[in-house]
Amino acid sequence: MSLSFFQRLLNWWRRLFWKAPTDMTFVGLHNAGKSTLVHVLASGQFNEDMIPTVGFNMRKITKGNVTIKLWDIGGQPRFRSMWERYCRGVNAIVYMVDAADHDKLEASRNELHNLLDKPQLQGVPVLVLGNKRDLDGALDEKELIDRMNLSSIQDREICCYSISCKEKENIDITLQWLIQHSKSGR
Repeated sequence: MSLSFFQRLLNWWRRLFWKAPTDMTFVGLHNAGKSTLVHVLASGQFNEDMIPTVGFNMRKITKGNVTIKLWDIGGQPRFRSMWERYCRGVNAIVYMVDAADHDKLEASRNELHNLLDKPQLQGVPVLVLGNKRDLDGALDEKELIDRMNLSSIQDREICCYSISCKEKENIDITLQWLIQHSKSGR
């Protein structure tokens, strides 16, 4: 019993004074807004002229006592085979969907489910973000859950938010989710 108490005390002490490093991977089809979200999280600013990611980018952000290493992986078809490699061993996967591009929803759903079917990724929490909610015709959270068939995913925690990087809508709850999952570890 006393060992458990000391372990909890030691863990509390570490969280208090040391930054807890964590890895999260951002994936999704091209032009969904992954790089834009990483930029908004890191700088607090929206940049209209983001360049599409070729391959991958890595950026660290620090919020309070948490340092999050964000892996932003290109969403073009030639880079999708890399997604699994960058999702192994991470604290969470953030899957970005362009909620206003109805033509890409089926491909986006199929890519998400194919990724989550990989045995090495079993149990990794997933945050699905429907970006571009500021555009006409963008799906809300309920519609996104339905169209992406998220309720069929049973082997892990899954969460879904509707966001706008441009208007910085729901970026705060997204960041809260990231921080919460960085502390829990895997």
